[in-house]
Amino acid sequence: MTLWLVMLVAMLAILSPMMWLRPSRRDRRLGQLREHARKAGVTVKFGKPPLHHPPAGLVSYRWLYSQDGPGPYFVLVREEYASDMLKPVAEDRKEWRWRIEPLRPFSEKVRDDLEQMLEKLPEDALVLESERRYLTLWWGESQSAEVFDTTHTALVAMCEALGKQGEDSATAENRPY
Repeated sequence: MTLWLVMLVAMLAILSPMMWLRPSRRDRRLGQLREHARKAGVTVKFGKPPLHHPPAGLVSYRWLYSQDGPGPYFVLVREEYASDMLKPVAEDRKEWRWRIEPLRPFSEKVRDDLEQMLEKLPEDALVLESERRYLTLWWGESQSAEVFDTTHTALVAMCEALGKQGEDSATAENRPY
């Protein structure tokens, strides 16, 4: 009897670390979400978001601009994490503020598209950053892979609109006067 008890304790001691290594439900959901995003052409990066005191767990998802039209440089921050001194994106909608405004103002259509796209972002999306090659969303990954498609579609359309805005300004710069 003692032998069986010792063997049972030994087996439990061997199996218990393997149970700790098993991914949780949340880990499996995040893995599925990240894999779904990668298949859709989105780059998932881990790093420090452009916030002074970012909450833990923010991950960046990057959408690539077309090489024909590079993106403008700007940083938008959600109201809760922005200073009151920062200018709101729109006077009637103050959920997002410009931390860094683009050098050239957007066309009316692009500005409207941007405001509509910001409304479609999940609540845990805290920073939207644009640079020459990427449009980056910093968020807490609250959505499932299926719901992510709505966000993905909105950000792909925004990349196209911002890239065309960059094409138009680049063409205007290269015109002989």
